[in-house]
Amino acid sequence: MAVKERIGIVVSNKMEKTIVVNVESRFPHPIYSKTMIRTKKYMVHDEKNDCNIGDQVLITECRPLSRHKRWTLEKIISKSSIVN
Repeated sequence: MAVKERIGIVVSNKMEKTIVVNVESRFPHPIYSKTMIRTKKYMVHDEKNDCNIGDQVLITECRPLSRHKRWTLEKIISKSSIVN
């Protein structure tokens, strides 16, 4: 079975060991062929509290860790230049 992976942008890191990642999916509209964008937010387990808002991250699916967390942080692809 393949492991699900997503790339997204961190939009919140205010919780302990948890970040919220916004993932965009782009696909053509079935009738009009216009590119559509859907966004979804995932709550992700960040063990070391490394991420900041604006970082681009790779997340992978895992077993349920809490009521809403089913994803873990795999790696930080690029750090944000925004200083919090």
